[in-house]
Amino acid sequence: MPDFRVLLTAGAAGAVAANVVPHLAHGLTGTPFPTPFADPPGVGDSSPGLNVVWASMNAAAAVGLLYAGRARLTDPAFVGVGGASAVVSAMALRRYFARVRPTHNEGGQD
Repeated sequence: MPDFRVLLTAGAAGAVAANVVPHLAHGLTGTPFPTPFADPPGVGDSSPGLNVVWASMNAAAAVGLLYAGRARLTDPAFVGVGGASAVVSAMALRRYFARVRPTHNEGGQD
């Protein structure tokens, strides 16, 4: 069983890694999407290029957390905590963006 620091960094890395996906997808498809650099932050749209930059920064942070936690990707506890954290983070992001971008919500329901 890994120590608490490894599990904590696995959870943080999973949460940050989940944020890479929407920003990279919007950046690659040329679709504006909110970033912390938008006006207002996290609500207004940022350019696709800025979304690629933000996705890259998130990816680097996730890798940095994995390195700092001295994680072993073969450890089932590490994979479980990181994966669960990524899923929880993805669901929280989905709810947030459904609220701040209601025109993009699935039929207006949450």
